[in-house]
Amino acid sequence: MQKLGTAGRSCRLVNNFFNEALKDCLGLANWRKVQQIKVGIAGAGGLGSNCAQHLVRCGFKHLVLADFDRVDYSNLNRQFFFHEQVNLLKVNALQSNLQQINPAVEIEVVPERLNKNNMAEVFDRCQVVIEALDNAQCKRELVEVFINTGKLLVTASGIAGWGKSDDIRVRRVRDNFYIIGDMVSEVGKNCPPVSPRVNIAAAKQADVVLSWVLGGGSI
Repeated sequence: MQKLGTAGRSCRLVNNFFNEALKDCLGLANWRKVQQIKVGIAGAGGLGSNCAQHLVRCGFKHLVLADFDRVDYSNLNRQFFFHEQVNLLKVNALQSNLQQINPAVEIEVVPERLNKNNMAEVFDRCQVVIEALDNAQCKRELVEVFINTGKLLVTASGIAGWGKSDDIRVRRVRDNFYIIGDMVSEVGKNCPPVSPRVNIAAAKQADVVLSWVLGGGSI
């Protein structure tokens, strides 16, 4: 019991130090805005796991992580996981990693395959939805489900390969709908997803969310 109490006090101290540093960085008013937002992340792979860590480092405290898959060695070249987490559910492994950044982060994990029949329910209480899916049909379905809901929707298209990283741009489709990528670099045998461009896109997704929240619904 004493060990648990010590661990609990340690987590509270880390959380206090982390939040105080963030308040100094963002300013109190902006910190409060970020703390109030719940972000849903559809997919916990290269985009989703890295976008999640950027958001937590920016002070976002409420996340919903949805992914049915497990960590594989082939993921470690670009995803926010470690070798000892291979075979774990991605949502559980990612939850653990994010808690290493901020022990007080509140994460709902949904270890399910997303489809048009469950997306709305999974992300119902989120003001923001990040699309970080591999399947083209699922990507389309997510846009169809959320585009007219008023939630901020941030998707990605064209992030594979290497080089020409300046082509990975933020494109505004609507006030609440943004696409990140170069729109042409699809994943293939000669154009694999690798860490630099994947992380650039994930960081841009997180930056759109942060800008939208701090800008009062615009970036």
